[in-house]
Amino acid sequence: MNSRPSPRDCVALTGATGFVGGHLLRRLTAAGWQVRALTRRPAALDPGEAVIPVVGDLESEAALAELVTGATAVVHCAGLVAARSAAEFQQVNAEGTARLLRATTSSATPPRFLLISSLAAREPQLSAYAASKRRAEEILCDRMAGHAWQVLRPPVVYGPGDRATLPLFRQCARGLVLRPAGEGRFSMLYVEDLADAVTALLAQDAPAGRIMELDDGKADGYGWEEVLATAERQLGRRVRSLAVPRPVQRLAAALGSLGAAATGRPAMLSQGKVNEIAHPDWVCRNGLLGDCISWRAAVGLDEGFSNTAAWYKAAGWL
Repeated sequence: MNSRPSPRDCVALTGATGFVGGHLLRRLTAAGWQVRALTRRPAALDPGEAVIPVVGDLESEAALAELVTGATAVVHCAGLVAARSAAEFQQVNAEGTARLLRATTSSATPPRFLLISSLAAREPQLSAYAASKRRAEEILCDRMAGHAWQVLRPPVVYGPGDRATLPLFRQCARGLVLRPAGEGRFSMLYVEDLADAVTALLAQDAPAGRIMELDDGKADGYGWEEVLATAERQLGRRVRSLAVPRPVQRLAAALGSLGAAATGRPAMLSQGKVNEIAHPDWVCRNGLLGDCISWRAAVGLDEGFSNTAAWYKAAGWL
């Protein structure tokens, strides 16, 4: 059943100043929720009566207690996608979730907890990132046993404001894309559809204790040929590709790790990321969200690519 939140209904949100979290924040407030947002940078939040900043991070027990007190639901979106070590992934993605859950379960009636995980959690052996996301899910299942919780596992998420897929768009605009060798397939999801999915899930009576995948509705996902054909249609130019063998990817990851160690910054291409890229099946098909509630993605790849490219151009990124 759909229901608009009452004026007192409050969502506690982590990651509100990030790519996905920023879209979630705008969609939740538009749907009538008051949002209490955990942030280290209150000035980065869109001002408004519906947004209450809580200054702190996932290591601050006092801030987490303030964040969840009186909340109807907790949406945990914060996390690392790149880190300097496996321990850092675990500290933020897994232990950060544990600290938030301790605050959430301190009340007699804990608020509903929605974890934005990753499809990578399906294959935790591939990388430290995937292992940390799976561990966060396991902690949630244990700590919230008997209470209301759900996990969403998005695939590749893209859209306005995303820096992770920006290099791909730039390569498409130049007409030459370096892609991984292989015939793997993957699902994709436009970020505003993800935000709509979270909002719909909070408004409907979905089964508790479920881990659900979600995508843009393309049942068998995409291969690189389909993505590049979409780019050609939307950009109006030929886009060629060069398949990069896995040994070359591993060399690039090793060199990137050396540079990252020198600067103290995390490498975007790690050996674990190479493992993820090489995995042949990142197609969503298990426990799909659309099978549990009346939600369907509205934006396909052609429209999503067009919208994203237009935003990048308007922002001067492309």
